[in-house]
Amino acid sequence: MVFEWFTDEVGDAIASYPGRISLAFLLLTAVFVAGLGNVETESGSNQFVEDLDSFEAFEDIQREFSTGFGGGSTSTQLLQREANVLSRTSMLRMLRAQERLQDHDGLRVTGVSSPARTVAQQLDPEATTVEAQIDAVEAATATEIDRAVRRAAETPGFRSQVSEDFDTESAAARAAQASVTHDRDVDAREERVEQVVGTVGGDIDIVGSAPNTIGSSLALVLPAAFVLIVGFLVVAYRDLVDLILGVVAILMTLLWTFGFLGLADIAFNPLLVAVPPLLIAVGIDFGIHAVNRYREERERDQPVGTAMAVTTDQLLVAFFIVMGTTVIGFLSNLPSALAPIRDFGFVAAIGICFTFLIFGIFLPAAKVKTDRLRARYPIPTMSERPLGSEGSLLGRALGGGVVIAQRAPALFMLVILVASGAAGVYATGVGTGFSQDDFLPPEYEEIPDWQKELPGPFSPPEYSYVSKTNYIEDNFPQSSSVLLFVETRMHREAALDQVYRMGDDPPPTVLREGRHAESQSVVTVVRSYADRNPEFADLVARNDPDDDGVPEQNLREVYDSLESAPASGVSGVLSEDRRSTLVTYSVDADATNGEIAADAEAIAAETSLDATPTGNAIIFEEASELILSTVITSLVITLVGASAFLIVVYHVLEGRASLGVANVVPIALTVTFVVASMRYLGIDFNAINGVILSLTIGLGIDYSVHVVHRFADEFEDHGIETALDRAIRGTGGALTGSMLTTVAGMGMLVFALNPAIGAFGVLTALSVVYAYIASILVLPSTLVLWDRVVNHSRAAKLLYGRGSNPTPETAVEE
Repeated sequence: MVFEWFTDEVGDAIASYPGRISLAFLLLTAVFVAGLGNVETESGSNQFVEDLDSFEAFEDIQREFSTGFGGGSTSTQLLQREANVLSRTSMLRMLRAQERLQDHDGLRVTGVSSPARTVAQQLDPEATTVEAQIDAVEAATATEIDRAVRRAAETPGFRSQVSEDFDTESAAARAAQASVTHDRDVDAREERVEQVVGTVGGDIDIVGSAPNTIGSSLALVLPAAFVLIVGFLVVAYRDLVDLILGVVAILMTLLWTFGFLGLADIAFNPLLVAVPPLLIAVGIDFGIHAVNRYREERERDQPVGTAMAVTTDQLLVAFFIVMGTTVIGFLSNLPSALAPIRDFGFVAAIGICFTFLIFGIFLPAAKVKTDRLRARYPIPTMSERPLGSEGSLLGRALGGGVVIAQRAPALFMLVILVASGAAGVYATGVGTGFSQDDFLPPEYEEIPDWQKELPGPFSPPEYSYVSKTNYIEDNFPQSSSVLLFVETRMHREAALDQVYRMGDDPPPTVLREGRHAESQSVVTVVRSYADRNPEFADLVARNDPDDDGVPEQNLREVYDSLESAPASGVSGVLSEDRRSTLVTYSVDADATNGEIAADAEAIAAETSLDATPTGNAIIFEEASELILSTVITSLVITLVGASAFLIVVYHVLEGRASLGVANVVPIALTVTFVVASMRYLGIDFNAINGVILSLTIGLGIDYSVHVVHRFADEFEDHGIETALDRAIRGTGGALTGSMLTTVAGMGMLVFALNPAIGAFGVLTALSVVYAYIASILVLPSTLVLWDRVVNHSRAAKLLYGRGSNPTPETAVEE
């Protein structure tokens, strides 16, 4: 058989050339280390949604329209907070800051937007430059400024740029947003903008970009995880040399994986923060199993080479099964529409393959080499006793599942099935979601004091971006509108009428003005400007046969007139080439993203125009649906693929395909209880934890495979009870050490600065605990029932087929 030939060849090579094999792996490590310098990082939510249709429409809007925020290739957002940002003094500060930014050659500023500019243009419609607008504000009286503010409040987008406390009567607000557009990004852009803005005084801040918490999270999580893991490994190995070998193998796995990232030009995204603890977890499991199984053979007085040959002969097959099923689990994320999830699945699968090679070949070779050196040189040996050995406290504790399997396996499994069924029903209530908050750290004040007191690089930095965005969320209108990006020739007759009729009899979540939707569009700009300009009102009336305020004829002339009036606001709703327009509908702020998205789609579907809904609610809902699709698709692919793989492997190796089915039972239980726990803890599926089920299956199969494979080996030569006892006691000690170290490592993700990664760590730790309990406690009863159903029925068929009339006892014996 191929498996036997492979394990025999590898075992012989390890026994014969351990030094050469170890050196070859170290040289390969040097190759991967060279790729570490090419690793780049990505953060924020845009990378998860950049391929969505709704996000592409949003980017089209940013390019086509002067919306005030995000137009152009790069923009810098400003936040002004004063007693009254619409006073003469405050507006002059903002205008002078924007003038100096425009004059700064290195910042490549192509445009600036602010409430102060809008007010200035109301004071003097001919003031098209910031310099002229400064003159207009300086020359105006306080009364004139107040009147201009009230007129500005009627223009599209103004109210979204001032805080919600804006009062038309007093013409005052405590905060305002502004933006600076650059034709491309420049080095240290935000720092340089901040320096320029600081020269005008007042309270004007740079909001900045969303912080990249990956480096800070790794700096906080990895050292803590490393310390805990090393502590557990000390207990698991109880030998300094074995501990060093195990740690070196783990470090090699990480270097290979992240060196591969650099060589393959794959950016490090927030999801990949979970890869190091994951690989450490699987590596620890492989390492403890390899050393533990080797020690079992050494206790039987086997020579070093022979003991390792027996170990690799058994464990390489188990490691291969674990690798195969885990890789299937991670690669099941490749169909996802979200690029970071695809990258996670691919990188994790590659990392698991590296883990198999390093712990399946390098570690055994290094162990053989060091043990032979121990025979020649005085290298200290502390303990060579395996974990969970017969007579030990752990060995006795692990026997609980075997005792249940011996006494009442059917009753126990019935209880388990009822409990899992109830958990499964409860789990159907788990939700999905997508929010920018999933990618942001907490405010500095919310971080525990003990983390702030950590030394230098381990102490979390203070991200002012978070407090500023929280202030904006609390004080400015939020998520109260949806955008429709409409592509059509806007100069053709009746185009405006069609755009206006899109809002007739709107769906429930869209706010109404009578029977029409509350909206901002070219139509509202036309009507607003006509109210302020009698000459333009005459032009509209001449081209409005049905006298509804919406011109149907000579639209080119209407648009020309609007564009010649800087204060009209038409650039925010009509593209320069007049081939697209933007319609903004006000929606119920209490409606869910799903409700808003469905109603926006309904509006787009009912019009003959080419209209694409977008906006935060639409983008986040589309992402949520894709996350749910990813979860379901990866779960189905993983369960079906892993089950098929296990059935084929056990058929080839043991001639018992049904063992593959028994192997899946603990995994199904683990998945059920993980999802039920998500609902209980109030954790929705999101962009970060959307891969948790494939990861749960990948890690969980690791535990059950070791038990089932050891059971199958022992079952050939011993009875069911002896095989169970040796399988649970022989692998249970290693499983326990692996579980504790994995939970410690993954649990450290709780302290990551990204809250979604923290929740991911909790779920991963829970999945490992559930998989361990299912493998130690539930799997023995499963295997007893498997034996009764498969082997007893097979024996009975053989005997009855011969025409005999045996008793059940003689059938079993035969």
